[in-house]
Amino acid sequence: MKKKLYILYLFFGMLCIPQINYAQIDFNKAPDDDLGNFEDEFQEYFYEAMKQYGIENYDRAVQNLQKCLELDNSQIVIHYQLGKNYNQLKNFGAAEEALKEALKIQPGNEWVLDEMYHVYIQQKEYNKAIKTVRQLVKYHQDYKEDLANIYVQTGNFKDALKILDELDEEYGITDDRDLLRNRIYNATGRKKEQIENLEERVDKNPESEENYLKLIYRYSENNDKKKAFETAKKLLEIHPKSELVHLALYKYYLDEGSYDNAIQSMKIALQSSKINPDSKIKVLADFVKFVSANQQYEKDLVEITSMLTKIESSGKTLVELAQYYLVKGDKQKAISFYEKALQIEEENYGILRNIILLHIDLKQFEQAKERSQEGLEIFPSQPVLYLTHGVSLNYLNKPEQAIQTLEMGLDYIIEDVAMEKDFYNQLAKAYTAINNLTKAKAFKEKALQLQDTN
Repeated sequence: MKKKLYILYLFFGMLCIPQINYAQIDFNKAPDDDLGNFEDEFQEYFYEAMKQYGIENYDRAVQNLQKCLELDNSQIVIHYQLGKNYNQLKNFGAAEEALKEALKIQPGNEWVLDEMYHVYIQQKEYNKAIKTVRQLVKYHQDYKEDLANIYVQTGNFKDALKILDELDEEYGITDDRDLLRNRIYNATGRKKEQIENLEERVDKNPESEENYLKLIYRYSENNDKKKAFETAKKLLEIHPKSELVHLALYKYYLDEGSYDNAIQSMKIALQSSKINPDSKIKVLADFVKFVSANQQYEKDLVEITSMLTKIESSGKTLVELAQYYLVKGDKQKAISFYEKALQIEEENYGILRNIILLHIDLKQFEQAKERSQEGLEIFPSQPVLYLTHGVSLNYLNKPEQAIQTLEMGLDYIIEDVAMEKDFYNQLAKAYTAINNLTKAKAFKEKALQLQDTN
């Protein structure tokens, strides 16, 4: 039993509490019966506390640790574990007191200080947290970043930036620190300092594509298009195979009227594997807008369109192309791109609705009927699908089926007077077709009443 207790303390000490005087007991000395019973009891309570902590039963863990304290209150590990459990229970006052007792036994212990730091952070006691983290920095420089975060919380931006500069200088730039740095610049309005910092990075490391891209973005954000364009062109000189730079370049080429260069940049961006789908959609939207105003470049759009349908997996991209052809009046071409988009996003109601409405607009009633029926199986509460199905059936001279569908769809209309009127008109048409003029007249009158109230 004593051997197990010794191993437990040794194991815990190696993992959590370096240089602890684990116990004042000589475990190699044969104890008398009373001392042996004491150690066994202490061990049982301690093991039970660890077990309860492991299953997140923190109240029970505390009870067992309190029993340990009654037997021996000189062990730092017990006070430390009490602090951890109280912290989990959100009993921060008790956690702080327990951890202070641990620090009396071993001042400056890293693990105890770290737990104390989390106690203060959860209570937003930033001044106490700062004092604690300053002690932790001597163990690990990582705590410096925590210190910078706390300085930001307290509005001490100057000291926060100073620490970030030190960390960047010593360990290199990281995305997390850059996010924090940008938060400071945004909070203080120090746009000039932000740009100066990025310019300095570019000067120190001109081979870094990322530094150039960040600088281009900040110039653009500050509406300094000239410097942004110059920086983008400089990046292209240094990294002629850069693809990300074309996200910025094409816009500047368009602004200066260099359309051939702009189109080339857009093509590179749209085919790049390094550029995410959302960014490509923005590029394509600009491409479509440009070609709409400059029809002589439509062959370039057709060319990139054919590439995109093979390599692009985004339904949004295909929808963008469908909308371009819709604006042009080529509704059949628009349908073909909507259909491709729907293959990728099978349960996209908006795309399906557009396809059905275009079929009706083109008087392709058989296709509209089939698509509406398919849609109702997936979206049984969408009134538009009942309406388009009913319209198609009316035009296909199937009034009985149209009546059944339209009357069912009426139940799903919610505060849409225009749609309700359309339903009544279609029902009037269907009842007229089966020579039920009484009902046809009733529905026609309902439609007229809605028209008058509108």
